[in-house]
Amino acid sequence: MSLLQRLRRGWRNLWSRRHSRPPHPEESLAEFTFSAVALGLVIGCLLCFTNLYFGLQTGFISMMSLQSALIGFLVSKMLPTPLSPQEIIVVQTTAVATGTMPLAAGFVGILPALGLIDEERDGQGPIHLSWIAGIGWSCAVAFFGVFLSPPIRKQVIVEEQLAFPSGTATAQLISVLHDLPPPDTTVRRRRGHQYQALEGEEIQDATHSHTSPLLRHEPAVSESTPLRRSSPEDPDVADGQSVKQAGWHELLWSFVASALLTLAAYFYPIVFAIPLFGNYLAREWAWTFTPSLSYVGQGIIMGFPTTLSMNLGMLVGWGILSPISKYAGWAPGPVGDMATGARGWILWVSLAIMCADSLVSLTPVVTEFFVDALAKKIFSRSGENVNSTGKEDHEVETEDRLVPYRWVVIGWTASVIVGTFLVWLVFGHEGIKPWATFIGFVLGGLLSILAVRALGETDINPVSGLGKISQLFFAWIQPGNIVANIIAGGVAEAGAQQAGDLMQDLKTGHLCRASPRAQFFGQLIGSSFSIFVTTSAYTLYTKAYEIPGPSFPAPTAYVWLSLARLLRDGQLPEKSGLFMVIFAIIFGVIASLKTYAARHELWWAKWIPSGVAFAIGFLNTPSFSIARLIGGILEYVFRTRYARDKSDIRLIVVASGFVLGEGVTSVISLVLKTFGITALSCWGCGHGMCGGCKA
Repeated sequence: MSLLQRLRRGWRNLWSRRHSRPPHPEESLAEFTFSAVALGLVIGCLLCFTNLYFGLQTGFISMMSLQSALIGFLVSKMLPTPLSPQEIIVVQTTAVATGTMPLAAGFVGILPALGLIDEERDGQGPIHLSWIAGIGWSCAVAFFGVFLSPPIRKQVIVEEQLAFPSGTATAQLISVLHDLPPPDTTVRRRRGHQYQALEGEEIQDATHSHTSPLLRHEPAVSESTPLRRSSPEDPDVADGQSVKQAGWHELLWSFVASALLTLAAYFYPIVFAIPLFGNYLAREWAWTFTPSLSYVGQGIIMGFPTTLSMNLGMLVGWGILSPISKYAGWAPGPVGDMATGARGWILWVSLAIMCADSLVSLTPVVTEFFVDALAKKIFSRSGENVNSTGKEDHEVETEDRLVPYRWVVIGWTASVIVGTFLVWLVFGHEGIKPWATFIGFVLGGLLSILAVRALGETDINPVSGLGKISQLFFAWIQPGNIVANIIAGGVAEAGAQQAGDLMQDLKTGHLCRASPRAQFFGQLIGSSFSIFVTTSAYTLYTKAYEIPGPSFPAPTAYVWLSLARLLRDGQLPEKSGLFMVIFAIIFGVIASLKTYAARHELWWAKWIPSGVAFAIGFLNTPSFSIARLIGGILEYVFRTRYARDKSDIRLIVVASGFVLGEGVTSVISLVLKTFGITALSCWGCGHGMCGGCKA
């Protein structure tokens, strides 16, 4: 029976099976229910709008798998038949696949970068995709990363049992909420915070054991151990009960507070552009303060060490290098100008830091990958322990719950062929050659392996660095073509990002015994649905706002375009090359020390500055970083003074409400803007930093 026939049969039986009786965990696709998929799509749509909004503002998106599971659980308690733990995993998987499409399809970086192309400088005019062209581009890159996930899962989750801290933490949360024993895991690293920077690169510190209230070393539960309900005195159960009782209340008030503040900032833009350090610094040097509760919530989720690194970068970039470049005459334009101003000048230093940090951090993963491959080859020649028929299989799922490899081969091949054709159809033969697009897909598949291994070991998905590797490669095979360089880099990055982030969900499913096939279907449905949601939302944003512009600067678009221009022309702003080399060396050493400390689980690893977080302090204006530092401080104070125990997630619930409140309200702001309803008052915006005013 074909994949399409199975999907049709599954959807026909979803509703009747869901309401006739509770699903049995041993049934094939028992958790793939109408309620789970529908709830996942609803949550995913909220995440999609939220991620598009924040991605265009700051370059950040959030995977939000833990938050999706939490919201799914709270909503399911209102249903006649609450969802099972395995169904919650399908909810989370579908929601993540839906919510991360703004990144996977490049709506927060690739497409704005194409719109910045200048005919006089680049030899051709800007490219703005229509709605139907956006659908075509999204379809081209939306699926091949999903088809890469099942075979990689077998190796990194089942055989090698990599940590995947964020996925493990979500499994812990689901077990707590459903009063189940902790999952079978010996992971000691803390949960990553699932916040992604620069189009997918997570900047959390993966060794900070105290910030992960949910990730603890627990006795393993074997397959033969019956699932029992824990005692009410169990601290895990106590926390689960507190979430059930107070979760909605805390989530609701934080959501409403953030939503009201966002609406107030829309009608009175000064609310989000306070000249905290005076009008002169605000007007001339872009030093304002945005008291956004969503920014505070993101800081809570990131944690104190990461936000501290970000603010150190802000001080160095905007407090030291920006004035130096301005007064030395290296960046004579307005400070905020990305072409001639200090912001564009320090962008190059930021890029050097990110590349150095990514390269050093990837080196141990790449080395181990090739050493393992070489070892297997040597052993295979000697006949030792590698025969596929004689090797012990650690798979715990039955065949009817796994994704058949023939589906993977057929699906991946079809997605690459169709994707290559669609890219050619959208951008034309002059944009990128079909053979180059095909190579981009193949390269994306190879880079996905590195992304998944890095994510599994460190909770960092380095797709930003991998995207730069792709750009370097395509500068060689199709030189001088900026459009081809950006598109091919986006194609390769899409696969690495999807395969990596979806692997976190598969890790959660593995620990909680959810069907990989059900999760696979949820991923396909979520990605398909999000193509239309994301493209429609982006089209509305481009009609209502200038992108990049004051309200949505899309900073990662400049990273993509600047590197493409550098690879074509080899020209850098005056003296920026010297500073790039200096900071690349410094953060290469720092990244080496941090990688060593993290791999040896040394307590002080978390206090070594993160290169990527430091670079983001350069990339975004100070208003972006200051509010997140407030959130990081709140997280630290709560964790050290007020948390009841290590499993107290009340602050995470509040942070989730803050983030979702502004993200969802952004839809209302978009509608108001579309109908011509603008700010009620531009009082206080004389410094010119208010996005909603032209003062």
